[in-house]
Amino acid sequence: MKRPFLLTICFLFAISLNSFSQEENQDALFIRQIYDQALTNGQCYDWLTHLTTKIGGRLAGSPQSMAAVEYTKQVLDTLGMDKVWLQPCVVPHWNRGDKETVRVTNSALGSMDLNALALGNSIGTDDEGIIAEVIEVQSLEAVEKLGEAGVKGKIIFYNRPMNPKQIRTFNAYGGAVDQRVFGASKAAKFGAVAVLVRSMTTKLDDFPHTGTLVYEEGTTKIPGLAISTNDAEKLSTILKKGKASVYVKTNCGMMGDKPSYNVIGEIKGSTHPDEIILVGGHLDSWDVGQGAHDDGAGCVHAMDVIQILKRLNYQPKRTIRCVLFMNEENGQGGAIAYMEESNKKGEYHLGAIESDAGGFTPRGFTADGHESIFVEKFQKVVEWLPLVEPYGLFLEKGGSGADISRLKSQKGLLFGFRPDSQRYFDYHHTAADRIEAVNQRELELGAASMTTLVYLLDKHGL
Repeated sequence: MKRPFLLTICFLFAISLNSFSQEENQDALFIRQIYDQALTNGQCYDWLTHLTTKIGGRLAGSPQSMAAVEYTKQVLDTLGMDKVWLQPCVVPHWNRGDKETVRVTNSALGSMDLNALALGNSIGTDDEGIIAEVIEVQSLEAVEKLGEAGVKGKIIFYNRPMNPKQIRTFNAYGGAVDQRVFGASKAAKFGAVAVLVRSMTTKLDDFPHTGTLVYEEGTTKIPGLAISTNDAEKLSTILKKGKASVYVKTNCGMMGDKPSYNVIGEIKGSTHPDEIILVGGHLDSWDVGQGAHDDGAGCVHAMDVIQILKRLNYQPKRTIRCVLFMNEENGQGGAIAYMEESNKKGEYHLGAIESDAGGFTPRGFTADGHESIFVEKFQKVVEWLPLVEPYGLFLEKGGSGADISRLKSQKGLLFGFRPDSQRYFDYHHTAADRIEAVNQRELELGAASMTTLVYLLDKHGL
C-alpha cells in the first residue's frame, strides 16, 4: 500500500516542478532537502528532551532558567556559528513557595479541596490564610455591577470559559484571559480579598493553569489563583445550591529583580550582512511542568534552523540570528533588552520569526508589520505560497509574537509560526506540559517549516 502512495507523491511533485520557473524549481528542490534533513537528522527533539527532563520548568530568575541559558549557549557553540553571546537583561523573580491550598469549607455539598495554582506575580496570603464567601461572576464588568456592596470582603470567582465555538483556540484564549490578567485588580477596587479564576482551556480536567496576573498601579494587591476546569464546574454547582465559603492559603511572592540573559547566535550574511533574519522562541517557562510546548519547542525550533542550514552547507546572503528570549511569561525583560540594544545599534531586521505556539503539526505563518510597509512587503511573501502549500502551510496576515513585536518600528516583516492549536491549551501553563506531550515528528516538521521561511527570506529578500 505504501509504494503507490509514494509514487503518487513523487508524480505530483514532478508536475509541480514542471509548472515552476527555473528559479522556483531550485527553491522547491532546496526546500525538499530542508525537510529531508529535518526529518532524518533533526536535533530539536533531543535538545528538547534535555531541556525538559534535565532542567525542567524555567521560571525567569530561577536557578533552572540560568541552567537553560548555559545549556543552550553550549549547544549554539557547537553549531559553527560566527558568533554566540549572552545579552544581559533584568527580570522579575517570582517564587511559588509551598503547595497552594484552596478548600470549600461550608456548603450544601460539604467540604472539598480544589486543584489550584497561584497565578504568576501574585502575592501570597498571610500565615493564617483567607476564608471568605465566594461570589461567582462571568466578567470584569459583572464585578463593577456588583459594586462594593456585593464584593467587599468576598472572594470573587471568575468562571467565564474559553469559547469552544472558536476554531482557532488562540482567539478563544484571547476572549477569556482578561479575567486572569486583570481580575484581581478589578475585584480589589471594590474590596475583594482574593480571586479564583477558571483555568484557560476548553478541556474539562483536573489540571489548573497558571499564568500572568498584572496588578494595576494604585490598586490593592490581593491573591489570585486558578482552579481546574473540573473544579470550576463543581464550585459553580455548589454556588447554585446556596452560599459557600472558601479557604485560601498561598506562600508565593516576588523575590526582587534578578540579572539574566538572552542567548544569541548568528551567521553573518555574505552580501547583505546588515539585513537580519531573526528566528527565536522564549527560554523561560512557568515552574510547573517542564515547559515543553511553551516554549521549549520554540527554542529548539530556532536552534534547529541553524543546524539544518549548516548540514546543507547553505551560505546565507543575510545575517541569520537565533535569539532565545528570557522572561516572556511575566515581564518580557529579555524582549525589552533586545529591542533597546538593537535600536541603539541602528539594526534592521528584514524579518523575524517567533515560535511560541507549541510543537504541534505546522499549519503556516501569520505576518505583521508597520502599516507603512506591510502591504508592499507582504505581497512578496504571498508569491511563495506555491512553494509552501505542498507542505500544508499557509501565509496570511495576522499577529507575530510577544517578543519580536517590539521590532515593528524597524519596518521589516514579523512572522508568527502557527502549528495546529487544538491541543495547545490542554497543556499551556500546566504540570502536563512535559516532553511526553510532544510528538517528535511534529516538532521536526516545525523546524523544517521555519527553516523554509528563513531560506526564502534570505534568498529573495523583500
